[in-house]
Amino acid sequence: MSPPKAIVFDLGKVLLDFDYSIAARRIAAKASYRGDLYQFFTVHSELLMRYETGLVTSAEFFAAICRATGFTGSYEEFASYFGDIFSEIPPMVSFQARVRKAGFRTYIFSNTNEIAIEHIRQVFPFYGAFDGYIYSYEVRSMKPDRKIYDAMEAMAGSRGDEILYIDDRGENVEGGRRQGWRSILHETPERTIAQAAGLGVAT
Repeated sequence: MSPPKAIVFDLGKVLLDFDYSIAARRIAAKASYRGDLYQFFTVHSELLMRYETGLVTSAEFFAAICRATGFTGSYEEFASYFGDIFSEIPPMVSFQARVRKAGFRTYIFSNTNEIAIEHIRQVFPFYGAFDGYIYSYEVRSMKPDRKIYDAMEAMAGSRGDEILYIDDRGENVEGGRRQGWRSILHETPERTIAQAAGLGVAT
């Protein structure tokens, strides 16, 4: 089996862990909302989906959150709370560095939002070491919709089994398989790295 030409990484739960309850606790300190703010983000998932599909701007998202929760802080405070929910997954960050050093082109492919990406870009040095980035909010399409996969292929200049794709969500992995990509459902770093080696990624 020939090795892939491009390795495509999901971001959340693959390279970075995240926890919305961190943001919820901080926002709650300046909000009149007395419910569980972590559950708020689950209940209001449509608002978050619209934001991550680029259908509302960051300013519009902030205004909607303020109306719904009574948050009294500034946009800058909200962005710092909402963005600062991430932590590195070291074995996967190290794996990406190794495969890039071995000559593979690497890409980030993520359902995400502008606030998160601005925070990640500033805080995590590894983030700059990719050949390209496809974000749902910029493409206005979320995995597993085909449009965002087509955008990834266009950026990478590769398609089908030339691409190895790693994601923690089964429906997104299936979207990759429909494109003919070699796809790994990420469960643990050890298993993912072993599966990648079996698909031609030697580091």
